[in-house]
Amino acid sequence: MSEAFRVTDLGTLEYLQALDVQHEVHGKVAARQQEPTLLLVEHPAVLTLGRKAKEGENIIVPREFLSQQGIAVHAIERGGDVTYHGPGQLVGYPIFPVGRRVRDFLRFLEAALVKTLGRYGLEASGSPGYAGVWVGDEKVAAIGVAIQKHVAFHGFALNVNTDLDHFSYIVPCGIQDRGVTSLQKLLGREINVQEVKAFVAEDFRQTFQDYDFSFPDL
Repeated sequence: MSEAFRVTDLGTLEYLQALDVQHEVHGKVAARQQEPTLLLVEHPAVLTLGRKAKEGENIIVPREFLSQQGIAVHAIERGGDVTYHGPGQLVGYPIFPVGRRVRDFLRFLEAALVKTLGRYGLEASGSPGYAGVWVGDEKVAAIGVAIQKHVAFHGFALNVNTDLDHFSYIVPCGIQDRGVTSLQKLLGREINVQEVKAFVAEDFRQTFQDYDFSFPDL
């Protein structure tokens, strides 16, 4: 039986280059010229601003400082506020048909990541009202998606060995009363990102085997 979606490993790629890949794949999936695709990638340090982002409030250091630190800033079309991507963080872009099933799609995303974290003995969960996956009151994976032509893009960012100090430059996702964590911090050791990538791919396959990949009737 053929798989419902393909997994493509982009390695390490500048954010805007990866965004171009997303747009290209999204166009093909929306036109039904390519099967749904999960892109996996690491980015050099970058802040991305979602549609709800308030830069003056939730980026708390000057742009000049970010530039000196080698951290780019880009406004993009996903939902949500400001988030950070950087080395040691596994970013996933599931370019899947969604239609009006946005809430279901987000629950599937959370469930796949919870399964991966469970492999490391971590009890993680989604949190009503707060997009992402959490261990206690600390976010280990951010989630922010956009839907165009009934197909999702953007996705999740799972902190593996991420430099958590970089999150001190922002109010992550605009949430002021909760923290950010990583697998490395939770487990007290560095984690192989390639290992996590393989687990995420497998856990997406297992979780999304029950997902409806059909397009809505037009």
